[in-house]
Amino acid sequence: MSTATVTSARPGQVLADLVPASRVRDAALVLGGAALTGLAAQIAVPVPGSPVPVTGQTFAALLVGTTLGARRGFASLAVYALVGMAGVPWFAEGKSGMSMPSFGYILGMLLASVVVGALARRGADRSAWRMAGTMLLGSAIIYAVGVPYLALATGMSASAAIAAGLTPFLIGDALKAALAMGLLPTAWKLVGKR
Repeated sequence: MSTATVTSARPGQVLADLVPASRVRDAALVLGGAALTGLAAQIAVPVPGSPVPVTGQTFAALLVGTTLGARRGFASLAVYALVGMAGVPWFAEGKSGMSMPSFGYILGMLLASVVVGALARRGADRSAWRMAGTMLLGSAIIYAVGVPYLALATGMSASAAIAAGLTPFLIGDALKAALAMGLLPTAWKLVGKR
């Protein structure tokens, strides 16, 4: 293993830090993360009885936060949110604006990206079990903001909002965590073998 490889995969870094540093790199990573989240949001499956579809955007948002780190992850999700609020139809199901009942989940993604990014800087993305815990914590943060927002936006009771905006998504979140368990630690192993 070369000296450059050893220093490129040291603790305190996220995967994006392995790309040579520049402002252009950071801008490209932030915009790329926003675009990835917008594209993943278009993978949407309606849930009967819920105004919130199953989408790929939560997985993308957590992946963006983990791979870019807290600062760039937040910036990326902020770009995603602001551009969608400005009218670009890249929220789930091609929607835009902030009047939709599921907008609280987008706000939760902003906060979750900071938390998972900070945990990734502490090495949480380098082992399967820590990565699973990081993804589950990130998902919990998204729900902690999204479900109360859903209740307020729709007039649902707390139990109805949980039934419509949390319960149907738990199996999918477990699958997303399992995917991340393999994806990010494997990426770090590949980096170490360069």
